[in-house]
Amino acid sequence: MRLLSPGVGQPSPAASITPLAPCPPGQLGGSARERQSWHMPSFARPRARHGMCSPEEAALLQQEEVFAATLARISSLVLQPLLTAEPSDARGRECLRLLQQLHGRAQRLWEVTERSLRSLRERLRHPEAVRLESLLLLREADHVLHVHVEYIESYTSCVVVQAFQTAAKQRRDYWRGRRKALRQLLWGLNAVGSMGTAMVQALRQPLAHHVQKYALLLLSLGDALGEGHPARELVVQAAALFGDLQSFMKQALDQAEATQALWHSLSGRLRDALCTPARRLLQDSQDVPVTVTPLQAERVLLFDDILVLLQGHRAHTFDLKLVWVDPEQDGRAFQLLSPEEGFFFGSRRPQDLVLWRHMVTQAVCRALRGKKDFRERGAGLASCETPACRSAAHTFLAEGRLCRATYEGEWCRGRPHGRGTLKWPDGKNHVGSFCQGLEHGFGICLVPQAAEDKFDCYKCHWREGSMCGYGICEYGSDEVYKGYFQAGLRHGFGVLESSPQGPCPCKYTGHWERGQRSGYGIQEDSARGERYIGMWQADQRHGPGLLVTQAGVCYQGTFQADKMAGPGTLLSEDDSLYEGTFTRDLTLLGKGKVTFPNGYTLEGSFGSVARRGLYTQGVLDTAAPLPDPSSTCRRQLGLGAFPAEGRWQGVLGPFWDFVRAGCPGDLQEALLGFHVQSLRELRESQEYLCCERTLLDDSVGRMEDILEEVARHREPEALQQCLRKALGSSLHPLGKLLRTLMLTFQATYAGFGANKHLQALAQEEVKQHARELWAAYRGLLQVALERKGEAPAEEEDAETRDRQVHGLALPLVLPSFYSELFTLYLLLHEPEDGLYGRGLASLGLFPDTQLLELLDVRKHLWPLKNLMLMTHQRHSLVSATECLQKIVTTMDAREKLEALERTYEEIEATVSWVLGQEHKLPMDDLLPLLIYVVVRARIQHLGAEIHLTRDMMDPSHAGGRYDFLLTALESCYQHIQRDGRLASTAHLPGLQGALVAPPALGQP
Repeated sequence: MRLLSPGVGQPSPAASITPLAPCPPGQLGGSARERQSWHMPSFARPRARHGMCSPEEAALLQQEEVFAATLARISSLVLQPLLTAEPSDARGRECLRLLQQLHGRAQRLWEVTERSLRSLRERLRHPEAVRLESLLLLREADHVLHVHVEYIESYTSCVVVQAFQTAAKQRRDYWRGRRKALRQLLWGLNAVGSMGTAMVQALRQPLAHHVQKYALLLLSLGDALGEGHPARELVVQAAALFGDLQSFMKQALDQAEATQALWHSLSGRLRDALCTPARRLLQDSQDVPVTVTPLQAERVLLFDDILVLLQGHRAHTFDLKLVWVDPEQDGRAFQLLSPEEGFFFGSRRPQDLVLWRHMVTQAVCRALRGKKDFRERGAGLASCETPACRSAAHTFLAEGRLCRATYEGEWCRGRPHGRGTLKWPDGKNHVGSFCQGLEHGFGICLVPQAAEDKFDCYKCHWREGSMCGYGICEYGSDEVYKGYFQAGLRHGFGVLESSPQGPCPCKYTGHWERGQRSGYGIQEDSARGERYIGMWQADQRHGPGLLVTQAGVCYQGTFQADKMAGPGTLLSEDDSLYEGTFTRDLTLLGKGKVTFPNGYTLEGSFGSVARRGLYTQGVLDTAAPLPDPSSTCRRQLGLGAFPAEGRWQGVLGPFWDFVRAGCPGDLQEALLGFHVQSLRELRESQEYLCCERTLLDDSVGRMEDILEEVARHREPEALQQCLRKALGSSLHPLGKLLRTLMLTFQATYAGFGANKHLQALAQEEVKQHARELWAAYRGLLQVALERKGEAPAEEEDAETRDRQVHGLALPLVLPSFYSELFTLYLLLHEPEDGLYGRGLASLGLFPDTQLLELLDVRKHLWPLKNLMLMTHQRHSLVSATECLQKIVTTMDAREKLEALERTYEEIEATVSWVLGQEHKLPMDDLLPLLIYVVVRARIQHLGAEIHLTRDMMDPSHAGGRYDFLLTALESCYQHIQRDGRLASTAHLPGLQGALVAPPALGQP
């Protein structure tokens, strides 16, 4: 590469023969007397005017011409010949690389000098047109200084590893012939002992003189400018920059020479382990003695990137980015902390200890900045302290759980603290939050399995190194666990599900204790077509339980060691009931009693023979009266065996722990969980984690908003809206609680669990969930009031609590469970609804007038005048029909009752319109008209609707208006069900005799 091209940038003849004489001694920015030794006196210099060139500018031009010519000669006489060497060993190749780098940076330095030279020439030629502040030295002072710093760093790296000496030895004969040419670059060459040392001086002396003259010339130019000159501030700043550069260069050169001398004093083994071109020695304990305990180091070396403790031929190295200087002041010693050990520096002389502390602190601060700054001055860092928190990477070597693991991330006082990544050589890695060296907070851990490309992936909250809180674990066996942990084990509520494509697809939803299924839980075995509902202990079914099969058969009994033991109950799909003993594999064995749907009973001893089926010896009783079919099909299981208030304590436990702790924001995420996408995204974990944590960190502020909203909205209407919003959000504690309870409900009563014999169990559970969610709201309210400093809310008595639960909580909660719950009602009342449907179809064939006549509606109450029901009439039974149909469009029991009430009002309004006066209908008149409306409304599964409404109705309505209307509707349902088969005859028996007429509607 040619450094100079013909024409532009060629040195002038005078510059090419002018040697660089040493500058006057003295500190940078010296006195006026020192500057007068090579310039005119300051009082005799004329002040520069705008648009006029000063003698200082002319001197700067001459200095640039000399320096540009010198750089060109250095490149042609020294650097380019050095690059022709052909090294044969690793050290020679490294030296050649450094020289190539130096040559490239010398080229950049020459280019920026040429640009500065051109700007100065333009200024001198056209002083009126080219303003002083447009000079490159002033306009781009930072860039010029940066190029100088790069050149100095490259040059000192060559000095440290003796690159000039190594390259010169390879061509000794050539360099002997170049001595005469080098004399022009350096005076006193004959006194230099070697050619390599001469090259070092040939590159050092011109640059040092150049920087010193730059600073002095710029100071003089600043003095020459008047106070109001627009370029004076730029000139003063540039002079200060070059002054700092001179100090930086002197320090860099001294450190390079000291480092070079150190490598000669060390053994070859230590030198090979420690020597790098960019490393600089800052302090040596041989110069300033210091002792280190408890390591008992023989020698301490402080470099700009590492601290080295020498013990014989062994070197302990500490990355300065991971060295903390204890801020505690002690006149006899100070402590240094590192990721794996701590040690003390001591000295007999307090001033030596102060010096070491100061040097280590400076070195750590500079290492953390990551680059050298020529503006740094020793005095400026005298009072700095090493930051407690920082980011770096480290591989642990000491024995322990982190042995050979590499941590990259945030640290605090020698321990991983904050976000980071921990990787082991076997492929295990953990990405997440750390606290004092332990996993703490949200984290993702991948653990490789023996099978290729198989990982266990733990996405969880951690506390003091163990999983604690909510987590999602995807195992290499294709199992997935979603739930809570404690001390690294599944504990509390959780769901474990195997792959549907696996050999044994299975799902457990329930409680865990110390990693084992324990307490109330639901397990579905898809391969066997069974679902177990009941108690567990030590990973086995133990205690009262229900077993529901895909064929609709239900077992209830007591389990021990995963098998049924003792007496139990069996209910078949056709409502046959067996009460007696079973074998461990649920085969009838021993004494028992079978009750058939028709009321017959078989009591005796049961047994089975392989390949021959079941046999029995007993008494068949056929004399029992026929049972009520409705009571037979309504046999329910589980009631009393599993109290509703004790079923899902594992779900409620984390919430109440959160409330008792005062709802702190840092625990909100552990309660609510987190949103995850796929395992593939999580394996690219560092970036994903930062995004996820940003989202979750915002939720800390939302907790304050949640509590503020709870405290602010306490009036009935506002409270209803507040609860509706809370229950609809997965980021709200109440919403999270509701979603988890929905999960348990679906796991129990959907699929195999959709069995009519579990309807009472499910109904009881929904009501209990409403009570629990209301209590949860009250718990949040108490915390919100405490934070605001207000008096706690008054305790609710049982009556008030029940009123709030049924009037406010249950209507908001019921829609979340309605689908599964209503399915159970449909199955339970399917025979009745089937009979009702047939009656409905038969009665629906009759025209309006015939149906009214068939129902014995008194003719003076008929709304039909022209034998046709006019749909445009406001007062007609069409409106009543439409009102009644709305009971199937809502899930709230109260809204269903309100729709029924509006139906009655429409019927009464129609009758009043027909009679021309207000009229209150007695039951004898109401019931036939209501049957007419029910028939025309054609509501399917009305029995299921009636029974669900009654079960979920507010108990305070019992015996009141709503209860009365629901009883009337149930009477209509029973009448259609009982007499539907006779509806096609010409006459339907009157209803008056079949019913006991209560008081007329509307009467007090």
